[in-house]
Amino acid sequence: MNQEKHTVRTIQEMKDRSEIITMLTAYDYPIAKQINDAGIDMILVGDSAAMVVHGHPNTLTATMDMMVLHCAAVARACTRTMVIADMPFGSFQYSVEETMRNAARFVTEAKVDGVKFEATPNHIEKTRAIVQMGIAVMGHVGLHPQAVGALGGLKVQGKSIETARKVVSEALALQEAGAFAIIFEAVPAKLSAYVTKKLRVPTISIGGGPGCSGQLLVTYDVLGMFDTFTPTFAKKFTNLNKLIKDTFLQYRQEVLDRKFPGEEHSYGMSDEVMEVIEKEFGKSK
Repeated sequence: MNQEKHTVRTIQEMKDRSEIITMLTAYDYPIAKQINDAGIDMILVGDSAAMVVHGHPNTLTATMDMMVLHCAAVARACTRTMVIADMPFGSFQYSVEETMRNAARFVTEAKVDGVKFEATPNHIEKTRAIVQMGIAVMGHVGLHPQAVGALGGLKVQGKSIETARKVVSEALALQEAGAFAIIFEAVPAKLSAYVTKKLRVPTISIGGGPGCSGQLLVTYDVLGMFDTFTPTFAKKFTNLNKLIKDTFLQYRQEVLDRKFPGEEHSYGMSDEVMEVIEKEFGKSK
């Protein structure tokens, strides 16, 4: 396995060689270390942290301070995997200057390798400005979870002529603005494959079908950490939710049955020391 730290250049080279790019989300050091050591190419420190880590109903409650903290933990674990920070709602909607300032925070404070943000009316201008700062930018087309209120829910984007045209035009504009890769979220597979062939830069699918340059999933979905809602495009590769629950039940029962801790889990001391303590403080009842 190539141990070279992934960069914009190496990710583009994978696209040029028609190698599939792998990407997962991470929010903490231990999971990021496992992802890095497994050879996954990129990590998105998603604003989904607000939901899967902090228990909020959507991503809108993620803040810059929250995301910088998560990003820094992930970045410290990644010697090979490229780390992309997901800019939270409110960090890039107001002005180009504020978007640049917040993007710079991720690079200087969290030491990430790049940033991603969803579309706004002038997101192409913002993408160009951040790239000109020297910061790698990943674009995002299709479903925008941060705009869930305006969209009327988490709906597939690109099924109608109007929304399909929007996906294609935004992807082309993001490429020309300097985005090094573009995420296609909840986009029909035919449309994603079509745009992928038109672009020079890699495309990453999260519900965009198999025709993209790479695939992205939320790690907690991959691990089967939730037994409630799972998106159509997600796959549970294992069922950690059951394993963890069964483990906690076993722990509780062994404690109640006085099977844990055993002698092998306890620290010993000499009888001589114990005798001195009992002589000074008296024997316990």
